[in-house]
Amino acid sequence: MTSAPADPRGLDLERLRGHLDRVRPGMAAGALRGRLIEGGRSNLTYEITDGTARWVVRRPPLGHVLATAHDMRREHRVIEALHGTAVPVPEPLLLCEDEAVLGAPFYVMEFVDGVPYRTAEQLAAIGPERTRRAVLGLVDTLVDLHAVDPEAVGLGDFGRPEGFLDRQLRRWGKQLAASRGRELTGIDELHGALGRTLPDSPAPTVVHGDFRLDNVLIGGSPSGADTVRAVLDWEMSTLGDPLTDLGLLVMYSSDLGLTGSPVSTTSGAPGHPTPAELVERYAARSGRDTGAIAWYTAFAWFKLAVILEGIHYRYTLGQTVGAGFDRIGELVPVFIEHGLTTLQDRQDGQNLPNLQNRQEG
Repeated sequence: MTSAPADPRGLDLERLRGHLDRVRPGMAAGALRGRLIEGGRSNLTYEITDGTARWVVRRPPLGHVLATAHDMRREHRVIEALHGTAVPVPEPLLLCEDEAVLGAPFYVMEFVDGVPYRTAEQLAAIGPERTRRAVLGLVDTLVDLHAVDPEAVGLGDFGRPEGFLDRQLRRWGKQLAASRGRELTGIDELHGALGRTLPDSPAPTVVHGDFRLDNVLIGGSPSGADTVRAVLDWEMSTLGDPLTDLGLLVMYSSDLGLTGSPVSTTSGAPGHPTPAELVERYAARSGRDTGAIAWYTAFAWFKLAVILEGIHYRYTLGQTVGAGFDRIGELVPVFIEHGLTTLQDRQDGQNLPNLQNRQEG
């Protein structure tokens, strides 16, 4: 005899099946099996199957506190609103806020076939033409997202866009203070300079909050379109300044100049468009003024520096498990300097920092 496969941690398949039978009779035809989909940074994602169909379950991390229980409702709400628009998202199937089922709120959505490209090495394997097509398609998807009328899809009250950039800057400043355990040269200078040079935001849109290549699924083949089939991980979405999404995408498309870094960008893949090309395509297709994109990119460098410092701080306290955390701390000064250089380039009249020249010099 062989024993039944164990439930993935955080997912009681018997309880889940019982809930599905109550609220969506006939949805699952057989016993459920499931696995954790690796790569998530916060909320947990599982693939489940009854042997015929496949679905995805999203729930908060283990040990979540009550304040985060709204995350699932928020994620479910935004993908439900965007489903049927030009923005490709999985179809949401049900939301469960009864913690008695899985110990936390969760939702179920359709399974979408596709690949989340996380590294330049993965992109190099598909070749320069497909890489270029996929990354430019990512920009086009961002334009489509920012073209959605929040009121028209029921998201008019999804956030507070007034004073959005100022609140974001203060929020990440507080986050830095909460995880500060060492001297970080330049971090206060960067934070202060960002605050003194806040740009005027364009009209607010739905923003993703973490828009990058490994948060989408790319579908296709050597003869296919390599299109964005689904945008995932909406936990940081809100109404706000659309150029914050573009600035983050530019940052993740820039070369860190580090080998073997635990934080990777995709810029080194042959055929990958330059940051300037991404900005130009976004500007041409959206009609928005991207003249202040250097500020938004510098803010992205700052935000990631704060996030990485928080991870490093928890590592020094022995609160992280896994490989690569021992190198996170050395990355923080790199992100700070990129942010400072980006702002300086803006003051010097350059729209984007010439990162390649800076690294070679």
